[in-house]
Amino acid sequence: MTDNITLHHATLDGKRIAFSSETMFYVQLGRGSGSYKTRWSFKGDLRQAVFYYCGLNVGYGYKKRLQMEDRTLARQFS
Repeated sequence: MTDNITLHHATLDGKRIAFSSETMFYVQLGRGSGSYKTRWSFKGDLRQAVFYYCGLNVGYGYKKRLQMEDRTLARQFS
């Protein structure tokens, strides 16, 4: 059995992003000076990850970020 890995390119907030169908995206939420916790993870689907990231409202000391394996793509604090 062979799996086809496809390469994709996208622009997010003016940054060029190259990823494959095997790349993991994480939507993370945290509070205050504490660490982030992954709420959702998506394999190879940047659109779905951005959709969930944009749907989170932060306030009252919460923070959110969109992570691509070892790279932070977007971050917001309240």
